[in-house]
Amino acid sequence: MKLDLLKYPDQRLSEVSAPVTRFDEELHCLLEDLAETVEAERGIGLAAPQVGRAVRVLVIDLGSQEGEEKGLREIINPRLSRGEGKIVFEEGCLSVPGVTAEVTRKARITVIYQDRSGKARKLDARGLLAVAIQHETDHLDGKLFLDRLPIVRRTLVKRRLARRAVTL
Repeated sequence: MKLDLLKYPDQRLSEVSAPVTRFDEELHCLLEDLAETVEAERGIGLAAPQVGRAVRVLVIDLGSQEGEEKGLREIINPRLSRGEGKIVFEEGCLSVPGVTAEVTRKARITVIYQDRSGKARKLDARGLLAVAIQHETDHLDGKLFLDRLPIVRRTLVKRRLARRAVTL
């Protein structure tokens, strides 16, 4: 089922998510709903807090991105254990529609996580996949890509978003 997205400045996007402790049918339904929602919204990633669920769950599907491995990735309770290098990427967010900005992230990362059955996994990622994992993990920690912008740029973007919200 496609879920409704929370949009900036909804305060629930600033909450830190709780770890998943039950790997049951409810979790599986959430994962399927997240996958359906990210596909319907034509995104590449979605974290549970973006649909009002404050749990450490995210999905990524790079779809037809050139040079990227295809297929849905379900990542539960992620922990970034290592990162190196830098990459600057033009990021956007389904919860901040119509806004993109260059964000600097780690170019290569290692993420330790659990799959839908609770089994521990490890993934080495680089490029767009590394960026997407870091972006979605930020959501689990109550952060938006806007929070990674230099203060002047962040202030300008947030003012523009506030003006747009008033005119809607």
